[in-house]
Amino acid sequence: MKHRITLMITGVLALGLLAACGTSKESVAGDGGHDTGGHAGHNYHASFSFASGKAKASENTKLNIKVTDTNGQAVHDFEWSHEKLMHLIIVNKDLSYFNHIHPVWDGKGTFTVDTSFPSGGEYKLFADFVPKGGSGTTLSEWVKVEGVTKPLESVKADARLVKVVDGKEVALTLSSTKAKAEAKLTFTIKDQKTKAGISNLEQYLGAVGHVVILSEDAEQYLHVHPMDEKASGPAAAFMTAFPNPGTYKIWGQFQHQGKVFTVPYVIEIQ
Repeated sequence: MKHRITLMITGVLALGLLAACGTSKESVAGDGGHDTGGHAGHNYHASFSFASGKAKASENTKLNIKVTDTNGQAVHDFEWSHEKLMHLIIVNKDLSYFNHIHPVWDGKGTFTVDTSFPSGGEYKLFADFVPKGGSGTTLSEWVKVEGVTKPLESVKADARLVKVVDGKEVALTLSSTKAKAEAKLTFTIKDQKTKAGISNLEQYLGAVGHVVILSEDAEQYLHVHPMDEKASGPAAAFMTAFPNPGTYKIWGQFQHQGKVFTVPYVIEIQ
């Protein structure tokens, strides 16, 4: 199966922290060789706004996302991408919080979703979608959430790429840790107690798994799909290329026995 890679770099266009939602942002999408590659970010803008005007920590809030073209007109036609019209990734400043949710299209020009934030502080929102007839686009924006903040932690590379989540032991191996080189990411999933490989992973959003990668400063974004979408474990392989040297955080998402589990890693790219 052809390798499928998405490389989205939000880059310098996301400079500065917004104290409130509502300002349009655009992304720069790198040539990743995936159906969501290209430079589509130049053609679209997104505004993110909270229905109540602001978001408070630990409170449910309605988020609105409106996508417009270069003429300021609302975009109404989108392609389905892995079973959804839009994927929304939310992280906090130190990348300790991660949320992957799916806003719903209201048919009138706006995507909406109810969500909450665990604490006050700065969060970055990534709207990942495919305009009809176009290629994949990721638009992002920093937002401020009111409430008690927690101390930020440094993003440090893991000494060992083996994690235990929901009774599963998940090991990550990379074929390369050099920037701009093709890198194969292989997740091997075992039962934590028996160490037996789990070979009955279920489809999650139309694939064996999904991987989101962010640079330490959240300026470089990669959404990577598996080499074999129909795989069922115990190994799930993904191909990508890290754009620059630095520290990156990786979240692998898989589904087993009806439950999605997320496995985080931090790596250093040379």
